[in-house]
Amino acid sequence: MNIIVTGASSGVGFEAVLELILSGKHKVIALSRSQDKLERLLEIAHGLNPDAEIFALTFDIVHDDYAGLQQFISNNFDNRVDVLINNAGVLINKPFSQLLELDFVEMLQSNFIGHVRIIQALLQLMPPGSHILNIGSMGGFQGSVKFAGLSAYSASKAALHTLTECLAIELADEGIKVNCLALGSAQTEMLEQAFPGYQSPVMAFEMGKYIADFSVTGHKFFNGKVLPVAVSTP
Repeated sequence: MNIIVTGASSGVGFEAVLELILSGKHKVIALSRSQDKLERLLEIAHGLNPDAEIFALTFDIVHDDYAGLQQFISNNFDNRVDVLINNAGVLINKPFSQLLELDFVEMLQSNFIGHVRIIQALLQLMPPGSHILNIGSMGGFQGSVKFAGLSAYSASKAALHTLTECLAIELADEGIKVNCLALGSAQTEMLEQAFPGYQSPVMAFEMGKYIADFSVTGHKFFNGKVLPVAVSTP
């Protein structure tokens, strides 16, 4: 499969890429805003699998020109994308009374609008049977426990969850499946930012493996689903 992973330079996105290339069955394009971290990802990936078909591109899903990304895909993927993992995102931890309107704008741009942009840009390259996998959060999952300081982040993830359900209907005729994993805690830099000092029972590589596996098999069983993936609160 030809697979694109956004937010690939750290956390569960980084680990998902490594899991995908370890199988030796997939070609992966890793996207991130950090060139240094992408170079580290490439080094580790080729150390694990010298024959890994992995390509990295420094790209901002919110602000960059998608013509360049489309050309990069054309050069490396022959204009076909089987799986898109929308993992990129940022987090602001700040009491609601201190949040600025710009904080909400940043959360919505990074955690929602950026995903809208890349989906729209790549739809024409996705054949019937392909899979769009959005990475959401238990913070945006209806009925879940909520936490002070994360209102802007959680609201942006809730928007991504609803988009998932809507796109599954809209893209049904094209044969494109759309799902979302609402992640609970995994030991990442973002978790430390949200809950300083908290130790998750789930390691980043474990969650990355789950994401990688679900991205290539989950759409055989699910469509339009927002699935909670959590064993603890947070």
